[in-house]
Amino acid sequence: MPATGNDDGVDVSVVIPARNCRDYLDRCLTSVLVQRVKKEIVVIDDGSTDGSADLLDLYATYHKDSIRVVHVERSGGAGRPRNVGLEHATGRYVFFCDADDYLGPEALERMVAMGDRNGSDIVLGKIVGHGRRAPASMFQHNADRAELGDSAVYNSLCCFKLFRRDLLERHHIRFGEEMPIGEDIVFTVHAYCHARVISVVADYDCYHLVARPDGSSVMQQPGSRDPLAWLAMIREPIRLMARHVEPGPLRDHLLRRHFRLDAFAQLGAVFLESDDIRRKDIAREVAALCDEWYTPGVHERLGSIDRQRVGALDDMDRLVRLARIEKATVRRRLTGLRWDGDHLVVTGAAGLDGISRDDGVAVVLRSREAPHTELVVPAQRKGVEFTARVEANTLQSGIWDLRVAVELEGVVRFGRLGAERDSGITLPRPRLVRDRAVLPYFTRENGNLSIDVGGHVVGVPGTARLIRTRWGLGRRLVVDGEIAVAGTTPAAAAIRWIVWRERRTGRERTEPVTALPGGGFTARPAVGKLAPGTWDAYLELDLGGPPARFRIEADAEAVAPPRRWRFAALLRSVRPYATSGKGRLSTVVRRLTPGAIVKKIMP
Repeated sequence: MPATGNDDGVDVSVVIPARNCRDYLDRCLTSVLVQRVKKEIVVIDDGSTDGSADLLDLYATYHKDSIRVVHVERSGGAGRPRNVGLEHATGRYVFFCDADDYLGPEALERMVAMGDRNGSDIVLGKIVGHGRRAPASMFQHNADRAELGDSAVYNSLCCFKLFRRDLLERHHIRFGEEMPIGEDIVFTVHAYCHARVISVVADYDCYHLVARPDGSSVMQQPGSRDPLAWLAMIREPIRLMARHVEPGPLRDHLLRRHFRLDAFAQLGAVFLESDDIRRKDIAREVAALCDEWYTPGVHERLGSIDRQRVGALDDMDRLVRLARIEKATVRRRLTGLRWDGDHLVVTGAAGLDGISRDDGVAVVLRSREAPHTELVVPAQRKGVEFTARVEANTLQSGIWDLRVAVELEGVVRFGRLGAERDSGITLPRPRLVRDRAVLPYFTRENGNLSIDVGGHVVGVPGTARLIRTRWGLGRRLVVDGEIAVAGTTPAAAAIRWIVWRERRTGRERTEPVTALPGGGFTARPAVGKLAPGTWDAYLELDLGGPPARFRIEADAEAVAPPRRWRFAALLRSVRPYATSGKGRLSTVVRRLTPGAIVKKIMP
């Protein structure tokens, strides 16, 4: 729960196990000292022999109010030092940091704020890797409350998170001390099982995961991910999770993570590097896990390659082929892009690097807003070349990212399409399809091909041009014009309003528009009722996405002369005009009292 008014209390206890990491301590400790929260730093020196102990004692001398150092005999792993640190922690939260890593300057401040706002038991802060792979799937967006069974948070089982200390003490959640690897997986799985609220800070780089150049950290050692040792280790956290989560969709969701990232991962690159005897041992251990925990619900949640592996655990040759398919790079090149009516014709070449055959190619369009929504477009083949025809009228409003899918032996491999393309390719013009703007484009960051339906991130090309204006009854300016969008005439139903926007304040006033045949429009805006200021005129259309606005272009001779009206003791002046330069319709509205008029004309 949020802080309760104890101003002297510690917000966060930062627990740092340290073993022969002197070269990294300055950066790590400085990054924690600058955190703008009430903190204590508990460093456990795990029998260091490189001078780390002396440096830690020096820091503790100069930062007596913040740093406490506990020296223990070498334990051989991080589990024992972290547990010792927990015994000394007094903060409302505990954060675990390795001595060779470091925090972003606002990391704890942001995570504590998230935890206090939501009563969180666990807060995940975005992790970024420097020479090491960092988890990413759970950091797509901030989440006040991430459901364990409906999010990717369980994919991250490292302990570099903010934990509510009361949660850890109440359920006696501790690290495995006899485990050379995976001690933090057991800890984090146990915490997830008891957490009522899990939150995510994804918009700030909270934790920096660093690879030591000399490869001396535990997880960089050659044997740290020995497949047989890993498969033996992972049984404990799976059994721990199963004791707390009953059979059903939630358990299947969590088991999917263990099979995909822990079990079947051992049938990939490491499997190819092993000899025949070791391959059989790995397959046997994976099969034992499947016998105990693999359910139909897990099967439904896995990708094609892992489903194929389950049926091939007694076929070493097939497991090797599957591993090679998984390892192979998806070669793809975009060679053409054009419109054929309402079809976007995509041509290219695709295949698996080092593998001379495949069973088919398709272009897959995935919705960026709803990643589970896909449109699969089968491609016609001629050798490695393919042609796919995308029906633009089947795409809903939003951003669609294009991938090429190559299938072989029941396994589908994907590669983003567009970054590799022929030099002569130009984007086809945007097009109106069923009253929606369809805009193919290459992404700015990587140059991949996407389609914007509705103009969400790409501006819709169009022109609204003034034909003439004249004054009508009721202080109204009769406006006649014409509109063209993407080189064609939009449907009458797409034309919505004339919008007058005051240049200084941003205030807006909308006026109805009547659409005419052939792209014409007419409106009778009551400009005489506009407040004083300078108002710019836009034509607003509905093109399948956010409202599309086009500044109304105007020639000076097409604009009506100024008008004045007297109302009570006030004189109102309205002067439509075409702006200098590009020539766009605007209106200046002034309101003058008799006194102001006298001051204006008197010297």
